[in-house]
Order: sequence, then C-alpha cells, then structure tokens
Amino acid sequence: VFHGRILARRVVGQETRYEVEVKAPYRRRFPLVSREYLWVPNTCGCPSLREGGEYLLMARRHVNHEHTLNRILLQDDGYARPWTPREARLVREAARHC
Repeated sequence: VFHGRILARRVVGQETRYEVEVKAPYRRRFPLVSREYLWVPNTCGCPSLREGGEYLLMARRHVNHEHTLNRILLQDDGYARPWTPREARLVREAARHC
C-alpha cells in the first residue's frame, strides 16, 4: 500500500504500464524506490489512473517462476483510490493495527 503520483502511462500489449512517483509507502511488504512501474492488466476492472493524479494504491509484487520478471502489479483484488489526507490517515491507522 502506497501513496503515488502518476507520471506517465503507456499501453504495452494486454497491459497498461504506469510510471509512478512513490510519495509514501504505508505497508512495507516489499521495498519500493522513489520511482516504480505499476502494471495493470487491461482486463482489470480498475479505474484508469490519470497522469498527474495522486492515488492510494494497493498492489502486489509479482515474480514469475523463472525469476526473470519482477514487477508491481495492480490486480482485481487490489485498489486504486484518489489520495486525500483523510484516506492517508485511515491507512496509517489501519497499518498500526495490522
């Protein structure tokens, strides 16, 4: 779970790749650097993320069996919500209890 700002968007085959500036990580299940690529399958019911928009994102680290692919993937069971100070407060409170 992290707060990110969308810098760019590119459709690559059956997926959309977003370049994201990581503003603040909330859950640290895997390390994030200041800029990451977020991949979204085009079949995902996720909302389109607009360039310049800030979002609260819940995604997974996806590594294939051959360990040749290591990326952040936003799946149907993840979420992308517009970031607000209220959302940030709720996530910080929830992270303390988890």
